[in-house]
Amino acid sequence: MIRITQTNNSLPYIDLSRSYLKLSLLLVLVTLILLIALPGTAKPETLLTGADQPGKYLPMLKNKNIALVVNQTSCIGKQHLADFLKSENLAIKKIFAPEHGFRGEAGAGESIGNSKDLRTGIPVISIYGKNNKPTPDQLKDIDIVVFDIQDVGCRFYTYISTLHYVMEACAENNKTLLILDRPNPNGDYFDGPVLQPAFRSFVGMDPIPVVHGCTIGELAQMIIGEKWLTNGIQTKLEIIPVANYNHATRYEPPVRPSPNLPDYLAIRLYPSLCFFEATSVSVGRGTLFPFQVLGYPDSSFGDFSFMPESIKGMDVSPLQNNKTCYGEDLRKLSEVPKFTLSWFITWMNKFKNKQDFLTREQWFNKLMGNDQVLKMIIEGKDEKEIRASWSDELKDYARIRQKYLLYPDFKENR
Repeated sequence: MIRITQTNNSLPYIDLSRSYLKLSLLLVLVTLILLIALPGTAKPETLLTGADQPGKYLPMLKNKNIALVVNQTSCIGKQHLADFLKSENLAIKKIFAPEHGFRGEAGAGESIGNSKDLRTGIPVISIYGKNNKPTPDQLKDIDIVVFDIQDVGCRFYTYISTLHYVMEACAENNKTLLILDRPNPNGDYFDGPVLQPAFRSFVGMDPIPVVHGCTIGELAQMIIGEKWLTNGIQTKLEIIPVANYNHATRYEPPVRPSPNLPDYLAIRLYPSLCFFEATSVSVGRGTLFPFQVLGYPDSSFGDFSFMPESIKGMDVSPLQNNKTCYGEDLRKLSEVPKFTLSWFITWMNKFKNKQDFLTREQWFNKLMGNDQVLKMIIEGKDEKEIRASWSDELKDYARIRQKYLLYPDFKENR
């Protein structure tokens, strides 16, 4: 069962009389309403995340035992959702923390232990690492689970893997899942090969392309509708959609989604640059501008240079640590392209010995969702030829995606 709390405030149909007097009175009434509107009331065009609309979800949480799946992005303005709900005297029994932790202070891949939030006193349970999925025992005292995390629209971004497991746990234990939806900063397109089952992992759970073009709410509907959960089980799902959003909307998250995606540029480059994580080339981890540069410890690779260093909370042991790397500064791009293989292909060709470049072939294939793309790159195929290899499956995905959209779509995909 999926229930969506509507965000549009459409007026009822009014049958106007031909009487000029009645029409005049109506105009006066509308004017008065506008004049006495409460100060601070959001304008119709103001974008509001699901969390920004408490009037829609607080009644659903009253007198319920609640678990939160949240991190540092789960905010209403500058206040964390957990702090806000606690101030409303709601029964927050526990918090499930994804990769990077509840307050987002852990670096990529760092183990997250169970703890207690010092600010609220709420127990925090890690669902990243050994325990990716809430257990029946952890859910037995819970009535409803609230999921509010900022995604960036990439299949290998692990928050959507956490979503999959949380949905499955809720379905198995007969718990309601409430999603407070947020815009997707890469939601204006979709692209890349669709995940093949043999390459399923925590960086790729469902058969979607590299860039999936959905919000968390839309993706959750797709997971249920396409029966991607184990044995096709169904989650009781409630969604508070984003108000005044469409897939052509440029959205810059006010809080960094994870430690190494510090700004909008990094988020937009992430779909293309993440594949360098399978190579010896640094993407700037260990700097204050990760996923915005490319470099290798060889001065022949470019005039631009940077040095990765250990940075607590971002990357304590970055690739090429304390080595001067030479390469490209992508912060100077006049226009940031959507998902592309061009940088990866160009950099592979810079290396005489491809093994010096590609250090983790299996990891590349997991991120890509198949092993065909890498084979074609090694064979010397250009990007146009490689794109043709996933065009049919992308068309099939496009038809599936249309069934689950909550918002007006962009006009054209690339």
